[in-house]
Amino acid sequence: MRLISFQLLTKLPVMTNSEISFGNTKMAFKAKNDTDLERSFWLFRLMKRPLLVKFLSRSVLFAMRIGLPVNALIKGTIFNQFCGGESIDESGTVITKLSHSHIGSILDYSIEGKERDEDFQRTKEELLKIITVAKTNKAIPYTSLKLSGIARMSLLEKLEDGTKLNTAEQEEFTAFYERLDEICTAALSADVPIYFDAEESWIQAAIDVLAERLMEKYNRKKAIVLTTLQMYRWDRLDYLNSLIKRAREDHFFIGIKLVRGAYMEKENLHALRQGSVSPIHLQKEDTDRDFDEAIDICLKNIDLITLCAGTHNENSTWHVINKMHELGIPAEHPHVYFSQLYGMSDHITYNLAAAGYNVTKYLPYGPVKSVIPYLIRRAEENTSISGQIGRELRMLVEEKKRRGTERLLTA
Repeated sequence: MRLISFQLLTKLPVMTNSEISFGNTKMAFKAKNDTDLERSFWLFRLMKRPLLVKFLSRSVLFAMRIGLPVNALIKGTIFNQFCGGESIDESGTVITKLSHSHIGSILDYSIEGKERDEDFQRTKEELLKIITVAKTNKAIPYTSLKLSGIARMSLLEKLEDGTKLNTAEQEEFTAFYERLDEICTAALSADVPIYFDAEESWIQAAIDVLAERLMEKYNRKKAIVLTTLQMYRWDRLDYLNSLIKRAREDHFFIGIKLVRGAYMEKENLHALRQGSVSPIHLQKEDTDRDFDEAIDICLKNIDLITLCAGTHNENSTWHVINKMHELGIPAEHPHVYFSQLYGMSDHITYNLAAAGYNVTKYLPYGPVKSVIPYLIRRAEENTSISGQIGRELRMLVEEKKRRGTERLLTA
């Protein structure tokens, strides 16, 4: 099996569940030197101020439009915090660094908002490069794809609405599907699973249909094509159960990445403009409940499902750990992965990896100028997540204090 545990590769001693502590900042930040730690501290302090983040985001976009040289500033700050590099090769340093702590990397070519065929073709070629590299690099256990990265949003919206395509649009769809199928064929040939990212609700049903079609085609022996469920949507538990039922009836494997969701303000605004009911839960507690219930469903169907728990939430992480223990699923089980964004929640990632669990970092990369829309979205999303930035800051402060005390004691 290609989707294997880093612990099985290294055979190094690991902590037991009883020894896991997400408050272990020494483990969480062992890969950061003092300069890295200070840089992260000041960046998260800045991100704790939403209005300032919005102002700086607009300023960066304006500076780029008028040709000011801001790339170096961006690369030395937010880019280095959340991205691996400008290319696959440049990201290699981060991939290797993470692998030394038994953490995998999920390379993501984070170019957003493109509308031209040449851009879609470039993204496809980049995905094929990732798959080729991952084939011989166990530190890259799988990869990911945003379908809007290889097709126009307006085309996906028409597919969602069931609008009849004209001749030109039908040709466009055929070209899009051929790109998608070529990527999945390469993933199968290289034995490198690929996750389809979840996107806005007004194109997600189209993505679901395509994901199911390709899972049925490619997942006959194991999960190669995998999909993502945003559990802040109140319809996702029903969808998960129906997908499992269909997979069992039609004899194919499924891969599920569970996340809470990243488009809250956008989804609510869209529903308001459309005069429709919001597709997402009104209360965070409902999202938390559905996320944990989806975890239970997936783990109870672990013979069929490859699960990735994409969470920065400590309670949900413990829920996965405890449910695995209850069901007798070992930490290194090849069907269970945890994942966090690169640059975030290192206290979860590094401590899980040290305890023997399969863990990955979602590692975006691409030219600085092209990745800026992703970085701005990431910064603005993080400021809106209750407690996230405060938790990052608290961990960084604790580690700075710990290192200071350690230096005094060893002086």
